[in-house]
Amino acid sequence: MTHIRPDGDGLGAQLALADALKAQGMQPRVCIASVLPPRYRFLDPDRKVIEDFRKPLRPLDDCNAIVVMDTGTWNQLGDFAEYLKASPLPRVVIDHHRTQDDLGGQAFVDIDAEATGRLSFEIIEALGAPLSPAAANHLFLALAHDTGWFRHSNTTPATFALAERLTTAGANPTALYEKLFETSSLARYRLVGKALERLQTRAGGRIAFTEILLADYPATGAVPGDTEDMIDYPRSIEGVEVALLFIEQADGGTKISFRSRAADVSRLAEALGGGGHKLAAGARVKESLASVRDRVLVETQKALDS
Repeated sequence: MTHIRPDGDGLGAQLALADALKAQGMQPRVCIASVLPPRYRFLDPDRKVIEDFRKPLRPLDDCNAIVVMDTGTWNQLGDFAEYLKASPLPRVVIDHHRTQDDLGGQAFVDIDAEATGRLSFEIIEALGAPLSPAAANHLFLALAHDTGWFRHSNTTPATFALAERLTTAGANPTALYEKLFETSSLARYRLVGKALERLQTRAGGRIAFTEILLADYPATGAVPGDTEDMIDYPRSIEGVEVALLFIEQADGGTKISFRSRAADVSRLAEALGGGGHKLAAGARVKESLASVRDRVLVETQKALDS
C-alpha cells in the first residue's frame, strides 16, 4: 500500500518490490486507496496488478503482512487507515519522509534517501532477489520523480550512480519521460489554465499561490489527479521562496501543497495535521478553501520572516 493520490515514487517503489517478491515465489498484492491518476495508467493499463482498496477484488485478510510505502502517517492512507488500525496483520513502513506517525510494526525510515524507490532497491538487494528490466524501470520512475528528474537539491552523486545501475538493468528513461511529461490530456491543460489565471503573490513576491476549485473539474473535463505538479507553476515565478497550491475537496475540506527553496515548509504542514519534507510538504484540512487560505498565507509569511 502507498499513500492516497499515489505518485511516481510510491507506485514505482511498490511495483518494483512486488516484482522482486514474485521472482522469489511469493504472491504480493499491490493496492492503492484512491483513484490511480491518469498520468500513471500506463504502468498498469488493464489494471491487472494495481488493486483498488475501496472496491477490492478479494479480501486482504488472507495476506501475511502489510507493507506501507512512501508514507508513515495515518492521514495519508485514506480509507485504508481504518482497515489497518483494525487489522491484526503485522505491518512494515518503508518511507523517507520526516513526518511519521506510529503505524505499528517495524519502520524502515531513512529521511536522507531521495526517494522511497531507493529503499525499495536496497530491500531487493538485501533479499538477493533479481532486478528485472520492469523493476528497474519502476525504480527509475521512483527515483526520477522525487528528484524532479534529477534537478532538486536532494539529487546527489549517489542518485546518478543508482540511475546508472537501473538503466544498465533495463530502465528506459526516454520512454518514461515521454509518458510522464510529454503526454497529457487537453482537459489537464485547460485545468492548468485555470490555475495560471488565479496565480497571485504575497510578501513582496516571496510567496506565490494559486487554487483549484471543485467546479473546475466539470468545466474543463479534468480530474483531481490532473493537479499533480501544478505547484511547480507558482514555484517557478522569479523571486518566489515559498509556493502554495490550494485544492478544494469534495468533502468541503482543502488540500494544501507547499514547496520551498529554503524555508522548512514541513513545519507549516505539520501544524495543519500534515507533513512531508523540509522543502516539499502537504496537508489536508477540514476547513473550506476560503476560510483557510488567508491563515495559511499569514503563517507562511511569519515563517519566512522568522
